[in-house]
Amino acid sequence: MNIEHCDVAIVGAGAAGLATAVFTRRLNPARSVLLLDSAARPGAKILVSGGSRCNVTNAVVAERDFNGGKPTIIRRVLKAFPPQEVVAWFASLGVPVHQEAGGKLFPDSNRSRDVLNALLEEVRAAGALLLPSTRVDDVMIADEGFTLQTTRGLVRAGVIVMATGGLSLPKTGSDGNGLELARRLGHTIVPTTPALVPLVDDDTTTHHALTGVSQDAELALWIDGAIARRMTGSLLWTHFGTSGPVVLDMSRHWLRAHLDGRTPRITLNLAPGQSFESLEGQWRDWTMSKRRSSLQGVLGGMMPAAVAERVLQRLSLDPAIPLATLSRIDRRRLLHALVEWPMRITDSRGYNYAEVTAGGVALDEINPGTMESRRCSRLYFVGEMLDVDGRIGGFNFQWSWTSARVAATAISKR
Repeated sequence: MNIEHCDVAIVGAGAAGLATAVFTRRLNPARSVLLLDSAARPGAKILVSGGSRCNVTNAVVAERDFNGGKPTIIRRVLKAFPPQEVVAWFASLGVPVHQEAGGKLFPDSNRSRDVLNALLEEVRAAGALLLPSTRVDDVMIADEGFTLQTTRGLVRAGVIVMATGGLSLPKTGSDGNGLELARRLGHTIVPTTPALVPLVDDDTTTHHALTGVSQDAELALWIDGAIARRMTGSLLWTHFGTSGPVVLDMSRHWLRAHLDGRTPRITLNLAPGQSFESLEGQWRDWTMSKRRSSLQGVLGGMMPAAVAERVLQRLSLDPAIPLATLSRIDRRRLLHALVEWPMRITDSRGYNYAEVTAGGVALDEINPGTMESRRCSRLYFVGEMLDVDGRIGGFNFQWSWTSARVAATAISKR
């Protein structure tokens, strides 16, 4: 391949970029493909994903699992490469997967390194040329294609695929450069925020006392005095606030509400699925059947003992009080606290700790049947660059694979 000229230049060698290179070459080996990445060792985000196990997709994927752009557009893209085909593809790469709780699919080896190595080897075997340590500083429209200004010099390409990701985990190379290039090429950039990111809480007494404790919980996001969203799942108390799947999933909604100029707040239900009324009825039954049990003992059966202890401390209730002697006022104070514990969220931990970016290239400026720009012919977008972000569970990788497949199919037919 002539490095100064190629049929297809893919900017970014993360999950979406690597997959696009593989699919493009496999579908049409006549297309020369050049893959450029600013990192010396591409694919770092794959390595750290899923606790270094790489949750490659989910057994069941639908547009409701994603936020951002129009659901109809997301649904159309997802249909092109469903999870069962992704599983078969990875098996063909020598990476069989297995299913875990919540439909999450992980490589049998539980090693993200195996996923990255398989992709890199397939890029090589397919005949695409990967150039690491090559940053694209500018893209200029030229006759029948583009000229890319890179740290290695000029590259001419008939087609460009932008796959640089968003702003999450900038140490892996996602510094927002691709979004700026997209803006220069005429695209609207939906304002970005971190997503799937831990939240910072200024109730330091609580989270310092509970650091390392995990529990099932239900979170409610309140906007303008009403509940806008509820989520349940595992919550992890940390030295800075909270993390865990339910917090990560809720984080983008809290941050987007702030971005919109609203004043959101989050409350924690320590008895998931229970309302004040249902919990009060249950408590009355316990008063009869467990009248000699202490508050600490009863609460310890509902949640981790350390959490129960902190709840009683915060309400100034004696943990040794028998249920039968708890006053009506104190009982109602306790039950209200259990179902609507106010969390004092002040911020997120930012892009350095975010698994994905919310916002990006406006989805309605992309043809969902091809991933080609409606603003600039021969320009394609895949993966996290777009205004699409999935919930935790392998959905963001699925978006990378399927958007790459759509783009590669269209490019191979040009």
